[in-house]
Amino acid sequence: MTFLNAALGSLSLKNPIMAASGVFGYGLELAQFCPPESLGAVICKGVSLAPWPGNPGPRVVEAAGGLVNAIGLENMGVQAFVQKALNPLKDRGATVGANVIGRQMEEYAQVTEILSDTAVDFLELNVSCPNLAQGGLSFGADPDQAARLTEMAVKKAQGKPILVKLPPLVSDITLLAKKVEEAGATGLSLINTVPALVIDAKTRKAALGHITGGLSGQPIKPLALRQVYLAAQAVKIPIVGLGGIFTGLDAAEFIIAGASAVQIGTAILVDPKSPLRILAELKDYFISENIPDLASLRGTLKNPNA
Repeated sequence: MTFLNAALGSLSLKNPIMAASGVFGYGLELAQFCPPESLGAVICKGVSLAPWPGNPGPRVVEAAGGLVNAIGLENMGVQAFVQKALNPLKDRGATVGANVIGRQMEEYAQVTEILSDTAVDFLELNVSCPNLAQGGLSFGADPDQAARLTEMAVKKAQGKPILVKLPPLVSDITLLAKKVEEAGATGLSLINTVPALVIDAKTRKAALGHITGGLSGQPIKPLALRQVYLAAQAVKIPIVGLGGIFTGLDAAEFIIAGASAVQIGTAILVDPKSPLRILAELKDYFISENIPDLASLRGTLKNPNA
């Protein structure tokens, strides 16, 4: 299936289907349903400098055809990740990305420095999580802050590719994308979940323990496609698209919009085998449309009035 080979800078992927951070746990939890080595890459759940407990429950609720979550990036910390989770995943032959999180910029830099000396294949700086009181979205919403954080991480990464995961709702996604590109990012991933709120009118209570959360799934796909398209027009570095991808045709739409690869999120929570089905459907699409490779499809969106 070499016609589906993808690349993110110097990083080569066997196919463009990646598991998004969070939904695959630390990479092996769903291995019996979807072997991680069969995907282009698996991005493990966010890792911080020290363990994080996450937000109070309830943490996930169905809403508006999708999911709203406020997990709060609960994780075991970077040292435990390296010691316990990374090598078993790499031993299977998987391409592994680590989602880097922090409450302060210095924490992102420290986690990056630790991971730079491990078998992790690439890093994804999460500057867009809406479920944190500090860090996450507070950095990604400001182009200058996002650029500064990216520059700090790039200096610590020892050449490992760095994706920067951007938020969905900013005043100018192109400005943010350009700033991060100029700061040295290898590529961009977008979009993260959309800030949301679910209320039970009978009890007048929020459905989530954190009150607000992040909406994911099919409802956010049109927004995600727009942001990927705009960012792809603005930068030269690769873009990884995500947001509501449930089928091979969904994945193809993101590539047409300008993405070099895609991440599957909520679909995995619905069906752990979905990445394999999406990959097979994408392959069938390429064959049926006589498309020779990813580059021939990427960024080919047409104006219907042209």
